[in-house]
Amino acid sequence: MTKTTQRSSKHPLAHTGAESARAKLPSLIDAAERGRATVIKRRGRAVAVLAPMSAVEELNGQQSLLPMQGSGRGLWGADSRKTLRKLRDEWNR
Repeated sequence: MTKTTQRSSKHPLAHTGAESARAKLPSLIDAAERGRATVIKRRGRAVAVLAPMSAVEELNGQQSLLPMQGSGRGLWGADSRKTLRKLRDEWNR
């Protein structure tokens, strides 16, 4: 049995039992490719989610550092090599 919960108007979140999910895995994968996530339950308790990779990548939290390029300019002083050399010397004492 599959039940649908409204998560957003674009892609509703579907719920299905583990045995049902096993039987219709190909169609659940197709749905995930289209952006729809499915919660898989065992004995009425949610145990897994079959979700599109875009949703997983959003959760991963790893983002490009390119927008930060140049934002640290001046943090190490006028001559960053000199400052880093000093810091290294402190650790080598």
